[in-house]
Amino acid sequence: MNAKVLVAYGTTNGSTARIAETIAETLNKEGLTAEARPAESVVTLLPYDAVVVGGGVYAGRWQKNARRFLRRHRRELPARPLWLFSSGPLDASAAERDIPPVPGVRRAMIRFDAREHITFGGCLEKGAKGFIAHRIVESGKGGDFRDFPAIEAWAGRIAKELRGVPQGQNRR
Repeated sequence: MNAKVLVAYGTTNGSTARIAETIAETLNKEGLTAEARPAESVVTLLPYDAVVVGGGVYAGRWQKNARRFLRRHRRELPARPLWLFSSGPLDASAAERDIPPVPGVRRAMIRFDAREHITFGGCLEKGAKGFIAHRIVESGKGGDFRDFPAIEAWAGRIAKELRGVPQGQNRR
């Protein structure tokens, strides 16, 4: 059997959702069973052998549903391998260098012994929700900075780490 992986995400305008879906698609192509789900929709982690959690970064904080997911599942998460990702820079910086996690995510990495964190570029385009998002787009500073080959490569590394581990056997 193969590992079943949850890719949970917190998003406001959908950019992080598309990253999570790409991660799940890549894990599935690599022979795992993965599904991307909005963080707020996940009731239990019992069906999953591993978890990837992502959130958009807004004003130096992870999106609220991603933060709440970690709090809500704090007792279940330590029993599974965990990876975290952030999305948000509206420039090429995420493709040019490693961007450290925001403080709250850094604390979560330590608390849950996360295997890795990575920051991907974000996407903010016309029609984005929120006054500030609207102002950013109108000022010409929006755009799509997601690097899908890099997202797929990262998911491939996760798959390599999990591949071949019998279901239920990869829990710490």
